[in-house]
Amino acid sequence: MSLPAQFEGLDRVALPARPLFVAIGIFDGVHLGHRAVIESAVQSARHNGGVSVVLTFHPHPSVLFRADNPTRMILDMPSKVARVGTLGVDAVVVQPFTRDFAAVSAEDFVPFIKRHLPRLAGIYVGENFRFGQGRRGDVAMLVAEGRRHGIAVFSAPRVNLDGEPISSTRIRERILAGDMKGAAALLGYTYLAEGIVVHGKHLGRTIGFPTLNLGWSPDLRPLYGVYAVRVSGAKSYGLLPAVANYGLRPTVEQAEEPRLEIHLLVACPYAAGDPVSVEWVRFLRPERKFGGIDELKAQIARDVAQAREEFSLP
Repeated sequence: MSLPAQFEGLDRVALPARPLFVAIGIFDGVHLGHRAVIESAVQSARHNGGVSVVLTFHPHPSVLFRADNPTRMILDMPSKVARVGTLGVDAVVVQPFTRDFAAVSAEDFVPFIKRHLPRLAGIYVGENFRFGQGRRGDVAMLVAEGRRHGIAVFSAPRVNLDGEPISSTRIRERILAGDMKGAAALLGYTYLAEGIVVHGKHLGRTIGFPTLNLGWSPDLRPLYGVYAVRVSGAKSYGLLPAVANYGLRPTVEQAEEPRLEIHLLVACPYAAGDPVSVEWVRFLRPERKFGGIDELKAQIARDVAQAREEFSLP
């Protein structure tokens, strides 16, 4: 799979001279609801000899309007672009969400986009899409404005799970609660941590549980605790079962920033400098402070046994 072309802002787009079918949204998490929107644009582009484009925004509007309490992102931008790429999108445009852009009126939203994308043929959004200054525009207005400018507008109905619409908010709640199976059901894929293996303090090795330390600093931090995970990387070893601890390590150091440490349940082929991906399969227990190293070792042994059971390992 190749990554889609990426452009930093509408004023920097350079695309083939073909009709453009553009899915618009924040698309944080690129969950099952987002896929319904994006895949509609992709299919239209393929059927009409056009180019499929995702138009997204950075930073999240809350950074501008709620700077003291912004919405925490499920995916960073590189991960979002990569995830969008799995859906067959040709290009991603990341429009800076500035005060000037936020001031574009709802009436001028479609003309603004068309000035930058003159071959715009179709716009694809979710049914709850809002746009323009003060979020005054809705889908009905977008359809009317699109008709006025000769652009087809399609809104995808929200996708439900367990009787409620799938949303990034629901997924954030699941991740913050450590419910990785619930998050995966909403996302349509297993929640991932991606980063480079970094050197640690080798404490795990001294107590019989060597770990990989991952350089990973998510905007949205999962619940601190121990998880059954699967590890993969650029080297073709497949998905390797492991147990991971994410947190502040209160028993041994009480770190200021959380760290992700992974103990593989099979021979470990990775070392410092290797890029790896970690799939968070199931939450095992919350992080807590133990009375000493011996008590910690005993609990880690129980964690390992539980993770082995999760993966049906002997």
